[in-house]
Amino acid sequence: MTAELVRGQNHPLPDTRLEIRVSAGHPVVAGATLGDEQGRVAGVEWIAHPGSPSLPGVDVSQQAAADHRLAFDLEAVPASVHRVSVLLALPIGVGGPARFGAVTAPFVAVTGLDGTAIATYTITGLDSESAVVALELYRRQGTWKVRAMGQGYEGGLAAMLGDQGLERPADLAASILEAVARGLARSVAAPPPRVPEAERVRHTAPVAADHQDAPPPAAGGPIDYAHPRRQAPPQEPTAPAPTATHPTPVAGDAAGWSMDERLYNQVWGMFEDLARTTAAYRSACDFAESRLDQELDRALSDPRSRIGGAGDAAREAARAKHDDLTARAQEALDRDLAQLAAESEVVEPALPAAFARWDNPVWHAYRVPMEVPMAVRLGDLHLPERTDLRIPMLVRLPLERGLWVDSGRGRSETAGLLDETELRRLAMDTAVAHAARLLAVYPPGEFTVHVVDPAGSGAAALAPLVEAGVLAGPPAAGAAGVSAVLARLTERVDLVQMAMRAGAPDALPPGMDTAEQLLIVHDFPHGFDDRAVTRLRYLADEGPAVGVHLMMVADREEASAYGPVLDPLWRSLLRITPVPDDHLADPWVGHAWTYEPPTFPPGSGVLGQVLGRVAETRRQWGR
Repeated sequence: MTAELVRGQNHPLPDTRLEIRVSAGHPVVAGATLGDEQGRVAGVEWIAHPGSPSLPGVDVSQQAAADHRLAFDLEAVPASVHRVSVLLALPIGVGGPARFGAVTAPFVAVTGLDGTAIATYTITGLDSESAVVALELYRRQGTWKVRAMGQGYEGGLAAMLGDQGLERPADLAASILEAVARGLARSVAAPPPRVPEAERVRHTAPVAADHQDAPPPAAGGPIDYAHPRRQAPPQEPTAPAPTATHPTPVAGDAAGWSMDERLYNQVWGMFEDLARTTAAYRSACDFAESRLDQELDRALSDPRSRIGGAGDAAREAARAKHDDLTARAQEALDRDLAQLAAESEVVEPALPAAFARWDNPVWHAYRVPMEVPMAVRLGDLHLPERTDLRIPMLVRLPLERGLWVDSGRGRSETAGLLDETELRRLAMDTAVAHAARLLAVYPPGEFTVHVVDPAGSGAAALAPLVEAGVLAGPPAAGAAGVSAVLARLTERVDLVQMAMRAGAPDALPPGMDTAEQLLIVHDFPHGFDDRAVTRLRYLADEGPAVGVHLMMVADREEASAYGPVLDPLWRSLLRITPVPDDHLADPWVGHAWTYEPPTFPPGSGVLGQVLGRVAETRRQWGR
């Protein structure tokens, strides 16, 4: 029976190999410290955190996430360690909540490697604290126990580390949060909470009768991505797969007030389901491997197994159990992947233009919209377990982060096979595809695109935008052109900020373009002096809040001469690549997802057709 702990309560641990699963409803940092009998931590080398996620017997997550699985092998921790503290902290400084009182109470569960719950604890009573010691695993008379702690710290991570005896805790906390910021920079942001029901008019989704009577989500609560007609991912990865027949998938089979919102929620539900079902599969395989190791160790350490065929029989039995567990895990994974693939086959053709691939027939009937859509597609995501199952990467509008189209090689194997010139060309083509889509999904005149191309090396890729006449002006060339564009946009940000602070958002200069602005920067840092770099960083930091967005097309290594001064700029942007690359992470379990950039069908004229329609509609509306 699972023990439901309250603060201060302890419970014996039946095994020394276990997981601690954290569910917080919002990204949190998870870590662990190894302490002595008094709980004092000897130094930074005894702390597992996103920047250093592995210690003897301890493995923690490499990024902030809403859900974590921390692995512990208490037999492997050093003999001097008597207390292992499990820490949770909010990732301060990245735009999220600054106190636990503003988020859902974190829930932690101590489980066996097979997912069987041993003890659970809901950390209630937190308010202004931004860091908390959730649990403590401790030795007592040769055995290990768990204690529910719930000790919060208003001073955050630094105060918590200082309380455990670490020197210069503020510096250590800053380095941990820096590692977290790097991790969040590669994470696809989860959607924002649903607008309260009282502020909207609900339209009933045309879905099957087996779930029409289900209660609507609570007003103001988080979006429920659970799809009533889709089987949930397995919670017990070692359980046998059911044989029930799945219902036929339906496009728009999710909560929402319009078809676009239902499809958006359905896509995010598929994204989360794929992340979690893959996590269950990987956990089951890890459990099978761990169990095999344990049973082989026992067989080798038993003197009786060294006589006759007993040892061989024990090893064969252990391997048979391992093969059975992995086979059942594979069966469950295959079942869930087939279900998601079937759903993808009916959802993809039903997507509106803003969510659709460029080869979707919806573009043949494209018309410039009169309303801004809730999101836009920036490409596709997939996992190695099934590379042909692509999840649309939908990002909410207006953009909350700028974009960085990486023209460098990085660690991508695909990029490493291309020469530098080809990679730069693909990067600029990708930027043009993103710009074209953003222009296509906004109403006439509500999205303006500026380009700086100091050396003119992007002229060929930019030709479709230039020839269609959809740019704010010719691409700016040379240092003078760069300076002029940056000065105009910086001034616009300043004016809008002043108007907002004065409570008079309409008090803007006559003739000022109030549309969302996008600045495409090509060939950075060519043509940029220190003043221009400062303005660029300012636009990246302050622009999105007032409708000015940045799209960098650049190789980070080429800007290395500026040193770490540009690190905050790169982290503030969502990195996307012109070739497939596994650099993005989901916000739930932190898998490395392969990003597939948008591409046009070979020989297709859809880009020219769409841009021509945008330009024509603008002329008709006088925009």
